[in-house]
Amino acid sequence: MGKTISHLWRLLATGFCFFIFGLGGLLLWVLVFPILSILPGDRLQRISRGQKVVHTSFFVFIGLMHRIGVMTYEIVGLEKLNRPGQLIIANHPTLVDIVFLISRIKQATCIVKEQLWHNLFMRGPIINAGYISNGDPEKMIAECVHWLKSGGSMIIFPEGTRSIPGKPCRFQRGAATIALQANKIVTPVTLSCYPSTLTKAEQWYQIPYRRFHLAMHVGDDIALDEFTAIEPKSIAVRRFNQFLQNYFTHQREVYKQYGK
Repeated sequence: MGKTISHLWRLLATGFCFFIFGLGGLLLWVLVFPILSILPGDRLQRISRGQKVVHTSFFVFIGLMHRIGVMTYEIVGLEKLNRPGQLIIANHPTLVDIVFLISRIKQATCIVKEQLWHNLFMRGPIINAGYISNGDPEKMIAECVHWLKSGGSMIIFPEGTRSIPGKPCRFQRGAATIALQANKIVTPVTLSCYPSTLTKAEQWYQIPYRRFHLAMHVGDDIALDEFTAIEPKSIAVRRFNQFLQNYFTHQREVYKQYGK
């Protein structure tokens, strides 16, 4: 009986969290960002303000999920983040990965699926935080490289979408291309979620038997010299992409302990 009540509570709490997330995005779009847009400053200053607002909103949202019993979390190596010109490359096990990362990174851009630019609840944060569309791959890469070289930080999921539990990592080459062209700081972040939930194969209401635990481990910066020296650049990208894929495959095995 106790387990049934606990499960029902977490189901209601999960639904409430997603409702608050949607409502929050809508309120940012119609109330907060219009006010920020009239403040003095150039485009970069407006983007900076937008990113700080999104960071704060996501920080509050993760705190809500934790406090009402939907999730627990831990972070190892947070001090390695929040540096100018930093490219954060992460694996993508759950729906809330980007929310969790941005809640801990005060100013960062990310790549967003083209269709989300038309989502009423996401459009405000996407536009005002200066996020980059994946609609045109060449333009996307150029914008990401320019952002990093100008001192901005960003988050990329090389998988392009959420991973499937039990399946090997399959990375697209965009992240490797951006990293080598920008030649800035590259920091890997491994995300682990146990029990598995909010994956590509699950609906939000298919909640696990207990609170899920999301762990974030920030690795050491990856030296790029070995790869930037390779010619032609297409081979360099291929080898670096394989390096990243092998790295995260290994890390995923290392952190299986969180499933115990």
